[in-house]
Amino acid sequence: MGKPTGFMEYERASLRKEPIEDRIKNYKEFEKRFSSEKAKTQAARCMDCGIPFCHGDTGCPVQNYIPEWNDLVYKGHLKEALDNLHSTNNFPEFTGRLCPAPCESACTLGINVVPVSIKAIERTIIDKGFEEGWVKPRLPHVLTGKNVAVVGSGPAGLAAAQQLCRAGHLVTVYEKNDRIGGLLRYGIPDFKLEKNLIDRRIKQMQVEGVIFKTGINVGKNISAKELIETNDAVVLAGGSEKPRDINIPGRELKGIYFAMQYLTEQNKVVAGDKTEPAINAKGKHVVVIGGGDTGSDCVGTANRQGAESVTQIEVMPMPPVNRPESTPWPYYPMILRTSSSHEEGADRKWSINTTAFKGNSNNEVTALQCCQTNFENGKFADVSGTEFELKADLVFIAAGFVHPEPTGLLQELVNLGMQLDARGNVKANFGDELSDHQTTLPKVFACGDMRRGQSLIVWAIAEGRKCANAVHNYLTEQVVEEESAA
Repeated sequence: MGKPTGFMEYERASLRKEPIEDRIKNYKEFEKRFSSEKAKTQAARCMDCGIPFCHGDTGCPVQNYIPEWNDLVYKGHLKEALDNLHSTNNFPEFTGRLCPAPCESACTLGINVVPVSIKAIERTIIDKGFEEGWVKPRLPHVLTGKNVAVVGSGPAGLAAAQQLCRAGHLVTVYEKNDRIGGLLRYGIPDFKLEKNLIDRRIKQMQVEGVIFKTGINVGKNISAKELIETNDAVVLAGGSEKPRDINIPGRELKGIYFAMQYLTEQNKVVAGDKTEPAINAKGKHVVVIGGGDTGSDCVGTANRQGAESVTQIEVMPMPPVNRPESTPWPYYPMILRTSSSHEEGADRKWSINTTAFKGNSNNEVTALQCCQTNFENGKFADVSGTEFELKADLVFIAAGFVHPEPTGLLQELVNLGMQLDARGNVKANFGDELSDHQTTLPKVFACGDMRRGQSLIVWAIAEGRKCANAVHNYLTEQVVEEESAA
């Protein structure tokens, strides 16, 4: 906790943002961390609630000791707060920027007033830690001689790799792209996460002993069978990359893209890997189909590219402004959320179904044919007489992801005997302490979106850590057996 009476004395504060007219001129982060004094008064709001739901299963997937580091921040012990934060979270600079903060929805203070600014305090702790040079590599004390291959370098793969390396195993991370980071690198715009934050973590992990190999597509450049045979354990940590499509008339028209195609292109331009984006919204009427975070990222990117207009449509009804009875405290509520990208400019429409795309003689999209739809008893029903057209020169489909790519790596592993679940994700044990994340193939484990489906970055980190623990237990048993046999 912080100060016993702090929640009655201090108002909640949020991170300061640069003015909209300034921040949309570039792709740099625009939120500024708290000063040490501001962080102290905000941490003081953490009350003596008795049972801190904020760091339980309903609040924080990595189970951060939130009341503990709030108390340390309040007392001015920021370095100790950082150590506490790192004990549960490998990359708080990622979650402090990108997590939707279910911890704040579970904050006891939030029952009848605004909750503690947990996410902002977390970001302040880690940013201060890097600024002061407190974040140091942690080299393993003992080497086990066991080799582990991690396939995928997103948040799940990075967390698993760092934990396993620190446990003394020789870890090699395989990434099919030319840069490390997965979704963090290519799916998150730089105005939400500047990529130098990833690079400095990679440098830390390299000093600790993690080996990174980029441009290697396991299942294509190297077989999964070879990887299994040459390692003592293999961790599958790829993403849920198969996007959900919208198969309606006109889908083949030019100017219609999946959201991740668009975001990846712009991120490569910002990184200097390309001079111009292949998909450019400048001067165009943009329509984003899908109301989630990925759709919001498309909105922010289109505004920075100079779109003439940006419209975001969602087939589901508009969520309520206040917490509904269906998601009572401490659960994460389904409420209307306005992102910083929405603040920068977007016409948001709800309960809209797209029935067809219209095009011109050059096979270029020119409009969406839409209608209003009702969602009742788990089914959608279009409302007769509500048909309309929505002008569009550029359309981005941000309707989520269904499962990992079924070809290449997964197909080879399935041929070797690995099972997938009913949704097309990798089937892996989850729940038993000694068998967590183990697939139906010997010494092959899975974590993150590849196992659980599309989810949050904080869940990916949590799964990477738990998977690493399971792999470590598995390898430790092997070492014991080998020593006994000797």
